[in-house]
Amino acid sequence: MNTGGAFVKRVVWAAVGALAGWLVWSKVQEEREDRALWAEVTDSLDAAPASSIPAQS
Repeated sequence: MNTGGAFVKRVVWAAVGALAGWLVWSKVQEEREDRALWAEVTDSLDAAPASSIPAQS
């Protein structure tokens, strides 16, 4: 019986799954940070008086 090979295969698949999960998690965190930054910027524009926003030429 080749149970050692099956064990190694499971460990490799577990490592691949963990890596894929980490990549997805880090991408989600990056997008949350971007969304929070944009929300902060747009909220500050809503709070700013119209006279402080430069006119487009």
